[in-house]
Amino acid sequence: MWGWGRLVAPAVVLAVLVWRLGTGPFLDGLRSVDGPTLAAAVALIAATTVCCAWRWTIVARGLGIELSLSAAVAAYYRALFLNVTLPGGIVGDVHRGLSHGRDVSDVGRALRSVGWERFAGQVVQVLLTGVVLLALPSPVRSSMPLVVVAVVIAGFGVALIPRARPGGARSAWARVRSALASDIHDGLLARGAWRRIALASALVVAGHALTFLIAARAAGTTAPLARMVPIALFVTMAMVLPNIGGWGPREGVAAWVFGAAGLGAGRGVATAVVYGIMVFVACLPGAVILVASWFRRTRPTEPTEPPLRERTAHA
Repeated sequence: MWGWGRLVAPAVVLAVLVWRLGTGPFLDGLRSVDGPTLAAAVALIAATTVCCAWRWTIVARGLGIELSLSAAVAAYYRALFLNVTLPGGIVGDVHRGLSHGRDVSDVGRALRSVGWERFAGQVVQVLLTGVVLLALPSPVRSSMPLVVVAVVIAGFGVALIPRARPGGARSAWARVRSALASDIHDGLLARGAWRRIALASALVVAGHALTFLIAARAAGTTAPLARMVPIALFVTMAMVLPNIGGWGPREGVAAWVFGAAGLGAGRGVATAVVYGIMVFVACLPGAVILVASWFRRTRPTEPTEPPLRERTAHA
């Protein structure tokens, strides 16, 4: 039921948008894309991908598995392409975790490094978005105090996990708690790693928000920057929800927040469409990497010719 729900819910969102707004906003978004917009997307996504890969190497090395930055960048591009083309939005991350795990002969630890890397990035994204939504006017500003309280409580809970004592080694909960505490301490907090993880995550959030602002300008939005930045951060944060190749929640949230801000729900959908096209084009290098890695795996290995001395002896 959960698997079907992850597919049906985004499709329902898109169907409701077409029913209420028609296909006009979607077509407007398609017509708004131009060369300079796509070039900016390619540059920004390249920068954010390198930052994400850097964050992943920090977490992976903290958990005791080797991962070079070049390999991480290639795997991240490949994962982004899979995420924006396949339903669910996480297939690419699972794939890069499994691939890295096979390379280092430790699939479990590699998958955990991917999970903690994504978790750390989303924590920083939530915190930065909360600060901006508190400081600048937005349609959700009145609800932010309750959100801040919930985030603080959750933060205290996560912070207490590494300090928890394992207790008597024997209940399933004790083992899970000990494993979580060890991963957080080694992967996210060891040797000041959290500073580099926070820096990389902040750069990623800024890059995604800037990409959305460019998409909004391309779609015809002329609202001032102070009004658009909270909207950009709010919509990009909603993109972690289950989706179909990136589509669904992004368009729904953009339609709602643009409408609530007095900018027009249709303009929000058009902006989300432009953003989706920008991200898809910028992730196309991942398709090249995916095909190249597939050819490397399927290419038969050529038998090595025995040394001349051995051939002479057999003769």
